[in-house]
Amino acid sequence: MESDRLGEPQQAQVPKQIVVNSSAIETRVALIEGNALAELHLESAGDHSIVGHVFKGKVLRVLPGMQAAFVDIGLEKAAFMHVSDFWHPTPHAEGSDLEDDQVPEEGETLAAFAEEADLDIEEDPEDPPAEAAAEAQAADEAAEETPDDETDDEEEDESDYDDGAPAEDEEDDDSPPKPSIQDVLSRGQEVLVQVSKEPIGTKGARITSHTSLPGRFVVYTPTTDHVGVSRRIEDEKERKRLREIVESGRRKDSGGYIVRTACEGISKREILADMRFLGRLWGNILKKSSDSPAPSPLHEDLDIVLRSIRDLFTTDVDKVVVDHPADHDRIIEFIDGVLQPKLKSRVELYDQTEPIFDRFGIETQVRRGLERRVWLKSGGYLVFDQTEALTTIDVNTGRFVGKSTHEETVLKTNLEAARVSIDQLRLRNIGGIIIIDFIDMEKAANRKKVSESLAEAVKRDKARTNILRISELGLVQMTRKRTRDNLRQLITSPCPTCSGDGRLRSIESLAAQVMRDVRRHVGVAENAASLRVKLSTELAEALRKRFQKGVAEVRKDLGVSVELRADRNLARGEWEIEITSTRDDDHGGQADPAADGDG
Repeated sequence: MESDRLGEPQQAQVPKQIVVNSSAIETRVALIEGNALAELHLESAGDHSIVGHVFKGKVLRVLPGMQAAFVDIGLEKAAFMHVSDFWHPTPHAEGSDLEDDQVPEEGETLAAFAEEADLDIEEDPEDPPAEAAAEAQAADEAAEETPDDETDDEEEDESDYDDGAPAEDEEDDDSPPKPSIQDVLSRGQEVLVQVSKEPIGTKGARITSHTSLPGRFVVYTPTTDHVGVSRRIEDEKERKRLREIVESGRRKDSGGYIVRTACEGISKREILADMRFLGRLWGNILKKSSDSPAPSPLHEDLDIVLRSIRDLFTTDVDKVVVDHPADHDRIIEFIDGVLQPKLKSRVELYDQTEPIFDRFGIETQVRRGLERRVWLKSGGYLVFDQTEALTTIDVNTGRFVGKSTHEETVLKTNLEAARVSIDQLRLRNIGGIIIIDFIDMEKAANRKKVSESLAEAVKRDKARTNILRISELGLVQMTRKRTRDNLRQLITSPCPTCSGDGRLRSIESLAAQVMRDVRRHVGVAENAASLRVKLSTELAEALRKRFQKGVAEVRKDLGVSVELRADRNLARGEWEIEITSTRDDDHGGQADPAADGDG
């Protein structure tokens, strides 16, 4: 079922499916739009995501020069928090003054709470939960001592949510300055934090004290005091209705809320039940925090399967197909308790022998998502290069020669490349700074068409993206918000031979380096008479044949015996040099200067 129409624009009502593949080694969740793989979420066994988890932590170090702190939250590496991620006042909690028996138990669902609270929850099969809850805090890379990605440090995604607050340049000039990290945090201080970005490599998790708890219809943000409404709810009358409902349901100084897209058309009673549940869940977290030592886990977000159902199961998803009976049952229970029971009919258990990702044509598309070159339907192609600093996408006409003028050929290739580039960024989940090098266009009108095509393609991507105007050279600079590891990081590891560089030193260069190392060893041990050099089979063969003159030159210049011995356990660019005899030995210096080991 794999699509061959990689470069074609998607229609407004493209059928969507969620495919869940579970095994003892890893779990994968794919979002399919039409026949094309749009998103892939992956989690290995024993490597569960901790984004959204809430911890009670203890400050280990405060770095005034970086305006940041390292916090022990019980993980292998200390977590990183920038001053912009710290909220100083005591958190509010709607319902935090409740008696113990009024606080929801760990894992209690909204439906269970509503039933106990005698709330009449109305069901509406046409409005299942929509896209992921607003990511209240941006997750930039947390380095061991410095934030290396400050340009990605955003608070709320203003492109998706409207909180009615003034723009930054509209703030009162008399507003108090932001506090310094050393004024609000000190070593040994206990703090309540939420993980906003996973630990990656040598970097610890990125954390924030601006907690956000996603619910069925709203996101509760106890450290804010405003109500935001998803910009994807376009009807002004509905936006006003929802804002008034949320405003009427929250108590003064109880925290803020973000109205999710799934809230559109939902009754007041359901929205208020969601708000009360989240408020009391926050109260439960605070109570647990007061009774727990630091560091301690306080609250866990859903696992990848249920989290994906919560975040991806939108109104236009036709069905969810699951290949593991236990996950199928959990999804049914989750929909029945937290979402809308009538949605259970859209969930199917896949019981065929053929792997589910093969059946839906996903496996091949996953492999393509790792390739450096991506072919376009027209015959052109894109080249992706990812570095620490940025990602570049180079557009080429390839086999496409067009049918009329060169300018029209270039325009058609660039328009197709614009759509496919955004789709690939979404599939590969590439974030940070991105440069797209389109083919040069002479006409400004054509450059405008390409820019408009990019803007249209971005509408399908939930990640916050900023695109600058295309330059006369055809370059487009853009940023895409990092939310999780990209596909390449998730399912590949650095090559042990090239150390992740992607390039290997030539045999010529390695052979010359070996001979230089021999000279260094003899220089250090001036009485050396013979040496044994262990190296890879490929390098030993090259020195014995192609570069035997270089070996003979060293033997003649230094007056030593050099034995070359192939060792299959050594990698291509590895070698070991050992002095086997000295001139002080009774038999020193008598070895055959042309000796070679057989390996």
